[in-house]
Amino acid sequence: MKKGLLVLISLLALVIILSTGCGDETSTTTGNADLQKQVDELKSGLPKFAVPMREVGDRFNDMYFAAKGGNWALAAYESKYMDKAMNPAKVTKPEDYPKWASFYTGAFDPVNKAIAAKDFNTFDTAYTKVINDCNACHSAMGYQFIMLEKEDSPTDTHSSYTLPSEPTDVPK
Repeated sequence: MKKGLLVLISLLALVIILSTGCGDETSTTTGNADLQKQVDELKSGLPKFAVPMREVGDRFNDMYFAAKGGNWALAAYESKYMDKAMNPAKVTKPEDYPKWASFYTGAFDPVNKAIAAKDFNTFDTAYTKVINDCNACHSAMGYQFIMLEKEDSPTDTHSSYTLPSEPTDVPK
């Protein structure tokens, strides 16, 4: 998915660069309409909220098992890329993206602080509160049928959740 997003963004940049040529006013107006149509088509190919939110959920779930197992770098990594997974929504759902950004820097911040402190008890409390906050937000947005629960097992069964690591081990 990330490679496809990069290709779409690259194509959009190329269209903008190629469309900045000179011409008379009529051809410029037509060119602008064509460019807008192309931008709209590219934008329609980007995921809205549901697809990135699915990745957020998987990373959020795996983060719990990483923290529980002492793989603090993996917990920090999952948090970092959980947030970045929502970037397409900046373009496709600009009216809703600020809610996500506010959530991640606000309600979710205690989870990140607990990861940085390598404090599982604080993490577990903050994580559980985030689940409740997510469910309240889903309800407020009309998605009350999306109800998160703390899972019994990680989503990604191919990762080591017990590899000892530091939260600062995640490359920038």
